[in-house]
Amino acid sequence: MAEEAAQRLALPAGLLELCALLGASRESLRGPEQVAQRKAVRSLSSLDPEVLSVFVPPFVSQEDSHAAGASCGTLSKARRRSFRKKREKPRAEPRKGLPGAPRGPDSEDVSIPNGVDLLALPQLCFPGGVCVASEPKEDCVHFLVLTDDEYCFYNGSAHWESLQPPLSAAGGFVPFAVCVVSRSPYYSALKDCLSCLLTHLKFCKDFEVDSHIEDFAAKLSLIPSPPPGPLHLIFNMKPLQIVFPSRADPESPIIDLDLHLPLLCFSAEKVLQVLTCLLTEQRVVFFSCSWALLTLVAECFMVYLHPLQWQHTFVPILSRQMLDFVMAPTSFLMGCHLDHFEEVSKEADGLILINIDNGSVSCSNDDVDIPDIPLLAAQTFIQRVQSLQLHRELDLAHLCASTDLNGERARRRAWQQRLNGQIQQISLQLLVTILREVKNHLNYEHRVFNSEEFLKTRAPGDQQFYKQVLGTYMFHSFLKARLSRRMDAFAQADLNMQAEEDRINGIPRSPRRPTIEKMVSRKLTPLQVAHRRMVVSMPNLQGITVPDLLPRNLSLQKVDTVEYGGGTVVPRVTPQATYTFKIPEVHFPLVSQCVQAYYADCTSLLSRAMSFLGPDNSALLARYLYLRGLIHLMEGQLLGALLDFQSLYKTDISIFPADLVRRTVGSLSAPQRAEAEHKPELRRLISEVMDTPGEAPKADDRVKNFELPKTHMQLDDFVKRVQESGIVKDASTINRLFEALTVGQQKQIDPETFKEFYNCWKEAEAEAQDVSLPSSVMEHLDKNECVYKLSSSVKTNRGVGKIALTQKRLFLLTEGRPGYVEISTFRNIEEVRSTTVAFLLLRIPTLKIKVASKKETFEANLKTECDLWHLMVKEMWAGRKLADDHKDPQYVQQALTHVLLMDAVVGTLQSPGAIYAASKLSYFDKMKNEMPTAVPRMTSEALKHRINPSAGEAAPLAVDGLLYTPGHLDPAEKAGDARPKLWCALSQGKVAVFDASSWTAHQHCIKVGASKLVWAGSEDSVIYIISAHSMSCNKQLTEHRSSITGLAVRDRVRAPSEVYSCSADGTVLVWNVRTLRVTSRLQVPSGRLLSLRLHDSHLWCCTSDRIVAVTTDGLLHQELKLNENFKDKSTSFLSFQLLPEVSQCPSVLHAWPQAASACIQEQLWVACAGCDYIYIWSLRDLAQPPTRIHLQDCSAVSCLIRVKRQIWVGGTGLSQGKSKGKIYVIDAERKMVEKELVAHLDAVKTLCSAEDRYVLSGSGSGEGKIAIWKVE
Repeated sequence: MAEEAAQRLALPAGLLELCALLGASRESLRGPEQVAQRKAVRSLSSLDPEVLSVFVPPFVSQEDSHAAGASCGTLSKARRRSFRKKREKPRAEPRKGLPGAPRGPDSEDVSIPNGVDLLALPQLCFPGGVCVASEPKEDCVHFLVLTDDEYCFYNGSAHWESLQPPLSAAGGFVPFAVCVVSRSPYYSALKDCLSCLLTHLKFCKDFEVDSHIEDFAAKLSLIPSPPPGPLHLIFNMKPLQIVFPSRADPESPIIDLDLHLPLLCFSAEKVLQVLTCLLTEQRVVFFSCSWALLTLVAECFMVYLHPLQWQHTFVPILSRQMLDFVMAPTSFLMGCHLDHFEEVSKEADGLILINIDNGSVSCSNDDVDIPDIPLLAAQTFIQRVQSLQLHRELDLAHLCASTDLNGERARRRAWQQRLNGQIQQISLQLLVTILREVKNHLNYEHRVFNSEEFLKTRAPGDQQFYKQVLGTYMFHSFLKARLSRRMDAFAQADLNMQAEEDRINGIPRSPRRPTIEKMVSRKLTPLQVAHRRMVVSMPNLQGITVPDLLPRNLSLQKVDTVEYGGGTVVPRVTPQATYTFKIPEVHFPLVSQCVQAYYADCTSLLSRAMSFLGPDNSALLARYLYLRGLIHLMEGQLLGALLDFQSLYKTDISIFPADLVRRTVGSLSAPQRAEAEHKPELRRLISEVMDTPGEAPKADDRVKNFELPKTHMQLDDFVKRVQESGIVKDASTINRLFEALTVGQQKQIDPETFKEFYNCWKEAEAEAQDVSLPSSVMEHLDKNECVYKLSSSVKTNRGVGKIALTQKRLFLLTEGRPGYVEISTFRNIEEVRSTTVAFLLLRIPTLKIKVASKKETFEANLKTECDLWHLMVKEMWAGRKLADDHKDPQYVQQALTHVLLMDAVVGTLQSPGAIYAASKLSYFDKMKNEMPTAVPRMTSEALKHRINPSAGEAAPLAVDGLLYTPGHLDPAEKAGDARPKLWCALSQGKVAVFDASSWTAHQHCIKVGASKLVWAGSEDSVIYIISAHSMSCNKQLTEHRSSITGLAVRDRVRAPSEVYSCSADGTVLVWNVRTLRVTSRLQVPSGRLLSLRLHDSHLWCCTSDRIVAVTTDGLLHQELKLNENFKDKSTSFLSFQLLPEVSQCPSVLHAWPQAASACIQEQLWVACAGCDYIYIWSLRDLAQPPTRIHLQDCSAVSCLIRVKRQIWVGGTGLSQGKSKGKIYVIDAERKMVEKELVAHLDAVKTLCSAEDRYVLSGSGSGEGKIAIWKVE
């Protein structure tokens, strides 16, 4: 029995937790006092409500329970029982009991779901009490929310009037209630269900009521909750078709109510006041004469806050007996009847009183300080709300009356869905506008938020609002999500709302300064002057023209915009396509055979629906698999359920019920477990969910507020503190800063020095925010330029004014009538000198700059600033030159950081040795002088550009893999958005994506590009499938048992139907791209399998000691063994490439006309570990000795690829006496090295071809950059 109990599986609840009948007991109605009161025709009497009957699933009769099969014995929910309050002996009817329960009318014990308080339920169902009336009243509905530590139970409660037998001459009417308790907030759906029930209860006799309610509860208990996504469920409750909508995604709430209700009750300004009270976590009480509106309006505001979550008590309905709850000292949201408004406002202090009926917001006293929401966000919200069409009658004015009830209801739902989507979009954009700049003050590595600096960037009028919001639990949870880089609704909306400049910048970088584009927008929009923003700029790139791109819409929804007066843009959201699945009918009486027939019907309908799905509709397929898996569990077919969940795991892991699968596996009997282990597709799933050593370590979700240090710091602690401050992240730069601040003293930094340095840096940032350039000056600057440094007013040979430094140039901002005088771009500088000029008896320090295009040397009498400006200009000049030589704009960004750190160091030390200390940061100036010929001519001519995927990281990350995907792959994208992408697999499991049309960051392993997906193999033996459109990974293939080492498709196939994958243990799997199922399995013997290629209908596999060609059926075709060709046993095969015959490649003949006379045979090119040769075999006879090509100064080969009729080999070699990452370009026809490129400071780890026009190389962690090379 203990073993059986251990194996019992608690199934996920359906829509129904329990159903209850409540009202006044028969005994209370028979009392003489009540009878006397009922004789008064107009009098009302208050009675105490009670729970009369409770109906708890499952509803299966005892006589058929054993016929369900032995498999069901351990699979059903814990057996529950229903009870009804005992009535008079003649009224007690026989009831269907649960299996194993004693029969009889006296049974009252029942297992109630956790969190449902039957004692409080009567008060909440009758918050105004039970009153006997002389006339019947209209049926009504209201909603409850019962909250405990684990769950929120949403209750739909219908009140109906029941005529009692006349106990005297004067009869009366007394209300009863049917209460449905569900874990899912299906307010509208359950209201419709109860409405259908009432149509039957009105005409039934008293002894039939329980039977009708039980049948109603049984139907609801058999309906599964729909999984997140586009699939909604429909159930025929007669006479209505009831729709149960799903949540949009696993983190979104279920929306089954009219979100425009608060907008009908309150003005837009009052809605903002209520949201402010919730964001600052006040003690809020709603009031209304309608019990239903209390819950619905409160729930609407909870949806407006999404993805922020209310963390405190939430009780939208308080009965008369619960009014003392409003005396609680902590934050809460509660609701009361309007009759109690005066009582509550007088008895409790510090409450926010919200009257739904007249749309007012007030305070119970004057001690409550409610700040205003930020002005710009409020103004935008109000204008967008005012543009909404909230009255459906205006849309129906031109239409004929509908005669189809369910058709009209469907059209009403579609209208409401569109309106709900618009309201959600407006409220989400409000939150993004308020909180989006929080990310600029986060340090993700150390999980630090610099609240003080964030508050300094807020407008003075918004300070109070942000101070209160920053101290709330809600904001603390928001910070946790941001620091964990959660891609929730807020992050997605923030990404969609970014300006193009912010998209190009990608990761926020330091130093942050306002760009010219931002300055122009501030001048054009008065509201934005008060709302300063800290924005990062991107250096101007030589040879890279960034087009004016349309903002990219990364959402799965199509978003259009409509402009209204004042330039406000109102979102118009096209709802995401939704689908419906109709639940089959439930047949009565509810015996086991009927339930099993219902499950069979569900399974059949789901299977049929899946058979009609197209290959691209994986989202809908995943939902069908989820539902069928649940139905199989309810049937007791555990293995069938696991097979569906295994398919779901591969199709959409975001809705995979890991905990349910784990419990299902744990409940398997020994024979079932053995059968599951014999199925390869289930064996891996079981190991994934069960073979976890203990509990997984809890992720670090702490949030630290930045504080200045209070003790002396050694180097390691100093690096951490600077990174936490958000000034600089790069550890090597911080090391140089440490050297500068500790020149001539002990190698530690005291708290006062750090504080002074921090203040100098922040003061410079604040001054840059206040820079205001005249329009005549801004016309001469690029829109992405920033003014990083302004000198004091100085005399120059071109007038008096301030010297301004941007990332591109120096210019003079003249005084008097402000004007622009170009000094020089950093690219055109020829010489920079610091000298002195005589003025009377003084020698005035002067900076001289010689410009290539001008004869006259620029001179500025900078006096005490001269030495600092001399250092800064030389560093920027050197950074620009290195950027041009190496085609790497990152040098300019790093030079800017060095320049501003120099300025802060000089301001911190303020001593004669300050300039010498600052010179420790002249890193690029020293590099330029030490390496005057660093880039060979051949390398410079072939190199087009460099990008840094590790930007924003504390240290460079190795580039482990690269994949180029051409544009216009995804039909869901607009033509302007479907640009080519470069996917970069970095160490530590990170993936960076670049827009390959401009080489700019798109988002923050990789091999195969299908029509919509990127396949990424990893060392954890999993193949991750990433959507190229949504940048999300919801599919995982887990059939491999070892590290994935290769992925391949047939050449020149744009949309392959099969993908081949291999793992280190020698397993090769063939995947059907549409079904994601393994269609074939091969095993390659001997050694670690390193890579595979498809060539001429054969599969070529490279292991450490042999290269074999096999047919797709696994038959050996050719083999090349290492020990038969090499005497050195320490070497091993590393990589290989196959070259087809020229005659088989018409495109190659066109590019290589001379090859027509000398047809090149099929060749096998091989690289070996530790060898500086490339070996070439003819595929016609692998037994013949290979041709060797020597790679000069090469110490190791790491990769090689074929591009046209060239072989590009990446590795490590010597250049100017130092070890560098090198690329050798070999002519495949002449078998000669054409080019020797010095590619990287670290080894070349990976190579990738981009449409045979460019080759991209990735380096190791010593550099962590990607180089882009032209192919000739």
